[in-house]
Formats: sequence, C-alpha cells, structure tokens
Amino acid sequence: MATSKKIIALLFILCAGSFLYASAQPFKEDIINFKKQDSVNFPPKNSILFAGSSSFTNWTDIQNYFPSYPIINRGFGGSSLADVIRYADDVIFRYQPKQIVIYCGENDLAASDTVYPAMVAQRFMNLFTLIRTHYKKVPVVYISLKPSIARQHLMPRFDVANTMIKNFLKKQRKTKFIDVYHAMLKKDGTPMDDIFLEDKLHMNAKGYAIWQKLIEPYLVK
Repeated sequence: MATSKKIIALLFILCAGSFLYASAQPFKEDIINFKKQDSVNFPPKNSILFAGSSSFTNWTDIQNYFPSYPIINRGFGGSSLADVIRYADDVIFRYQPKQIVIYCGENDLAASDTVYPAMVAQRFMNLFTLIRTHYKKVPVVYISLKPSIARQHLMPRFDVANTMIKNFLKKQRKTKFIDVYHAMLKKDGTPMDDIFLEDKLHMNAKGYAIWQKLIEPYLVK
C-alpha cells in the first residue's frame, strides 16, 4: 500500500512538473507544429522568411499575395519580440532564407503598461543583432507596427516605437523599414474601419492588400 502511494505521489510530481515546464515555454505547440511541417516538406533554400506575430500567422494565404516569390511563414500568434528571440533557432535560423521580413512588437506594448517604446526598439535591436551574427548579408525588412481600432489607445506608443526602429535601421546595411502604419489611417488619423475582422485587431483581405502593395516592391527576386 505504501509503495502504491509513493508511485501515485511520484506520478503527481511528474505531471505537475510537465505542466509547469509547458507553462514556462509559451508557444511550444506552435514550434512543434512548425517542425512537423518541416519534417513533411522542408522549405527550399533562398525563400523569403516571414517571422513574427499574429498578423503573419493569420496571413494563411500569403503565398497567393506574392506568387512570384517562395515564402516561408513562421508567424506565431500572440508572440512578442522576446518570444521571437527565444525561438529564433526554430523560426529563423533553421532555414537559409535570402531575405527576412519581421512583424513583431505590437504585443510587447499591449502586454503591459510598463513596456515603453524604447524597450520595444531595444528588443528589436537585440533581435537584429542576433540575426546578423548568423546571417551577415541577408537583407532584413521590418514592417512597422500597425494601427488598429482595438488598440487605438496604444497608437501613440506604436508611432514612437516605429520611429525609433526606423531611425536604427537607417544606419544598418541591407535593411528596409516599411511604413504600413500611416497607410492604414483615414484622413482624420484614426484607423480605417473596413480593413479589420470583427475583433477590430486583425486584418481582413483589404488590410492585407494594403500590406501587399507596400511590401512587394522590396522583396528580393
């Protein structure tokens, strides 16, 4: 009886440990799914890698928007720049892209009032430095943080973070900052009404059409 209790206690500890381990590794399931996709059909070399948060995750038909370019989409919804850095080996460095396109930072500011634009800019700089240690010459594109109706209260912070990242990239070689922020605003400076899904945060096809027009001219052939 005592032995059975010990076994049950041990199993409980193991299960609790597994739960805590999973909790300490957010987005682990997303990473596992990416690896499963790669095991079935590993993306070809010299593709264009899109990495970042849900604006990429939800762009499930991204290849249709850029039919002349081989695209790898490794956006995982809800991620912050810290998460992209944490999983860089899995979502960036396991591939051999000819160009890297980043959209991330919006969730950083939305997560907490204690996160400021300068912190987001620094996180991006850290990610950029990490990329440059692996890929010295691969062009890097950063898509500006977008405005949205759901996060309209954060737009001033998004705008400042965008400016900081833009100014940083001006001093770096083989980089491009793409401003989608202002292209998604009405004349009165508020976000367009008809480019978002019902959640007022994520984009519909009209929103992605705006992005396509701005991004495509800077994709590497």
